[in-house]
Amino acid sequence: MGTSPIRVLVVDDYEPWRRFFSTTLQKKRELQVIGQVSDGLEAVQQAQETQPDLILLDIGLPTLNGIEAARRIREVSPASKVLFVSENRSRDIAEEALSTGANGYVVKSDAANELLPAVDTVLQGKRFVSTSLAGHDLTDPTDEHAADNPHRSGVVRPFPLKSVEIAGQHVAGFYFDDRRLLDDLTQFVGAALKAGNAAIVAATEPQRGSLLPRLQACGLDIGAAIQQGRYVALDAADALLTFMVNGMPDPVLFMKVFGNLILTAANAAKAEHPRVAIFGECVHLLWAEGNAEAAIQMEKLGNQLAKQYDVDILCGYSLTGVQQRMDEHVFQRICAEHSAVCSQ
Repeated sequence: MGTSPIRVLVVDDYEPWRRFFSTTLQKKRELQVIGQVSDGLEAVQQAQETQPDLILLDIGLPTLNGIEAARRIREVSPASKVLFVSENRSRDIAEEALSTGANGYVVKSDAANELLPAVDTVLQGKRFVSTSLAGHDLTDPTDEHAADNPHRSGVVRPFPLKSVEIAGQHVAGFYFDDRRLLDDLTQFVGAALKAGNAAIVAATEPQRGSLLPRLQACGLDIGAAIQQGRYVALDAADALLTFMVNGMPDPVLFMKVFGNLILTAANAAKAEHPRVAIFGECVHLLWAEGNAEAAIQMEKLGNQLAKQYDVDILCGYSLTGVQQRMDEHVFQRICAEHSAVCSQ
């Protein structure tokens, strides 16, 4: 007689995230997604009706926010374990979320690597707190996970990007606000240059133009970095012309173009073991033009770069000013090619 499945309710107001969570959970046969809902009040109703074993719960929900929903769920479905999955990194918000009796808190940026370990930990009756919140004293002092969980030391922590010393990270950022994109880009590139490393930025003109004064405001001598060859800025559309053939990225040309750029930038770096931070909007341009397949193939080539060279890659997708929404299947395929995903 088989073991009963672990029944999971997924709650998030953004359809691609619901699909991503559900697809990830399906990798474990014992997990059964019994429902997907988009607002807090409906989450409480579904919890009461279905009594799920586990609830993945976002915070920024319409009708009823996730924290208040968790409190009500405790009343109507006390046996359900609650795992918050939110992009909010505020220590106060995380503390308030966990104070509801929730069993864990995962930052969405880390979900690609942490979701399944978090689910395993929570189902074992322990508390899981995302690596991105490490050092905020949010872990349960009686929880062995805080000290011993082997997943914690190896998880990629791309946001906030305080350093670029995590080997081979390849991150996708989906931005609904270009200011957030510039904030992360400034932090990503600035951290690399301050560490004596190099940076390559293949971006649209607005982003390139806005980035320079931001880097200067961080105390960086960007003129010197350009002269030294540690900071290389390219127009994303022009960069595409160097390796696109018949509407698709040519693997040989791509690796040659970026390989040469990376080696040149690394040789100019001052760090003892130099790394190169690469930001690219080429994939965004391909997707925005309706060529999602080319964008996905380019992401695959980005993984090859990360394996072959000492690089850290941030791929920026700006969702403002683009008429079409990103197809859910495309979103999932793009996420699958990255070590971590951020949506802001």
